[in-house]
Formats: sequence, C-alpha cells, structure tokens
Amino acid sequence: MSRPVRRALVAVTLLTAGTLAAAAPAQAAPTIPAMTNIRTGNNPGFDRIVLDLTSGPAPAVSYQLVDELTADPSGEIVWLTGEYFVNVSATPAAAHDAGGNPTYTGPPKFRTRNLANVMAVAVTGDFEAHLAVGLGVRSRTAVNVFTLTAPNRVVIDVAH
Repeated sequence: MSRPVRRALVAVTLLTAGTLAAAAPAQAAPTIPAMTNIRTGNNPGFDRIVLDLTSGPAPAVSYQLVDELTADPSGEIVWLTGEYFVNVSATPAAAHDAGGNPTYTGPPKFRTRNLANVMAVAVTGDFEAHLAVGLGVRSRTAVNVFTLTAPNRVVIDVAH
C-alpha cells in the first residue's frame, strides 16, 4: 500500500471514529432509589419492617447481627432500645434525592410498640448511595431481608 493511500485511510478512520464518538449519547447518571417511608407490621410469627423506595434499580441488601449500632459515616454509637441489634444495609439507596433534599421526612429513630420482637428502628446511615437502618430487638431470632419491585421496597422480617 502506498504512503498517500495509507495516510488517506488513517484520516478516514480517525474522522469516522470521531464522528461516532460525538454521535454517542451521553449516559445519564444511574438513578439511586430513595427511601420515602418506613412501615411496620406485626404478622403471625414475624415482625415486618418495610422501607418504601422510589424507582430505580433494586438495591442489594444484607444484614448483620451486631453488639451496637453505629452511625455511617461518623462511627458514633446510635443509642436504640433493644437487647440485641440488627444492622440492615441497602446499596445503592439513599434517604435523599440527587439534590441532597431529604426524601424520608419521618423520625430518624422511633419505638415500635405494636411489634412482638422489634422494639425500635433507626436510620443509621445515608452516605454515598449506602442506606443503613438499625433495629433494636428483644430476642435474637431469624432475620430475612429481601427486595420487592413495582414499587421498590426493602423488606425486613424478624421472627418472634
């Protein structure tokens, strides 16, 4: 291949690549589901805590049985009624919108007098798309944490 033909081919390739890059739509930032409400309910055999979320991808959820609850990101102890504690986390999720405005306007912690095992609930973290909620419980029993969609929810079931 002659040198002028090779230069022309390189110029066409670079021009085409630049045009394709310019034509590609900019990707929007992913939507992070935001918590809007916390609901509680006493069911036969278990207490249920539901975190209502806005639309977006269902978060990954997990829980840990802990000796004490700590606030994220400060690490300060969160004092909550209970003999034992369950720390639940959801990622990506938040308790505020993209502008930093709170989407959950309920109390940051509250007693749950109508439940058999769960004594109190607290929002313990809302930092960098990581939402954490702590539960104070009377006894150490089975915990099941999962998500539901349409609408998005994080469900926490704590056996009696």
